[in-house]
Amino acid sequence: MPVTAVPVSTRLPGLLSPAGWRAVSAGRPLAALPGAAGTADVLRGEGMTVAEVPDLAAAAELEGDVVLLVPAGEPVPGVETVDGAPEPPGARLLDVVAVMDRLRSPGGCPWDAEQTHASLRGYLLEEAHEAYDAIVDDDPVGMREELGDVLLQVVFHARVAAEAGAGRRFDVDDVAGDLVDKLVRRHPHVFGDAGPRDVQQVEVGWEEIKKAEKQRRSPTEGVSRSQPAASWGAALVRRAGRAALPTPAPAELTVGSPEELGERLLAVVAAAEARGWDAEDALREAVRRYAGELDAAAEERARG
Repeated sequence: MPVTAVPVSTRLPGLLSPAGWRAVSAGRPLAALPGAAGTADVLRGEGMTVAEVPDLAAAAELEGDVVLLVPAGEPVPGVETVDGAPEPPGARLLDVVAVMDRLRSPGGCPWDAEQTHASLRGYLLEEAHEAYDAIVDDDPVGMREELGDVLLQVVFHARVAAEAGAGRRFDVDDVAGDLVDKLVRRHPHVFGDAGPRDVQQVEVGWEEIKKAEKQRRSPTEGVSRSQPAASWGAALVRRAGRAALPTPAPAELTVGSPEELGERLLAVVAAAEARGWDAEDALREAVRRYAGELDAAAEERARG
């Protein structure tokens, strides 16, 4: 008998396009290949009868014009095919979560099962640096791989947190939900009625919304201390400038380009090394002192 194939998602059982729903609800006999069992169960839950068949040949032996549920991507040569379940972008993220769940579950990987936030934190920093290097090198193949490794760390930490005790527990959906909510709140010109904004207005608005959300007590709060000293210092200087707090007196730059500045800084590093000094540690201590000065200045201003 004639067979119409309806590819369905193995990740999102029950997800069907309008054409897919029209095909399965037209009153014709329904059958499903083994890989489409998830959607078949959903349809049975809605009162539909769905036969289980091992292959296309077995479906063709059924009576009537059969609608056959097949796993998306599985070839069904020689039969009419309806676009049943086009998966949305990001659908493979569900596979990432499922794989991590398998690795952390009983019978999974013993190494993955024993990891903690503390044991994983170095990997997060390492993978972020490697992704950064791939971006600097303009290496799309490397970027694809290294961003995947960063994503692994996000999913890994979320899975570890899902096993934590009350008050410390969250999961990957909580992480994604918080991110979505934040992006919507901080883009009122897109999702709200703030009206059109140029880039500068977007940046100012972002900072205003962030300030209202965070209610930070200190100008240094929320600035990562584990980042490289130059980045830490630059972040504090930017924040101090926005808050009208003191900034270090700028040195006179006699160079004419970022490339020349880089060469000058490298020369400073070489000179420090020759004296047995660690330039990174020296700058970090200077930034640490400046952070203390910023906090003191903010407290003094608060006292009036």
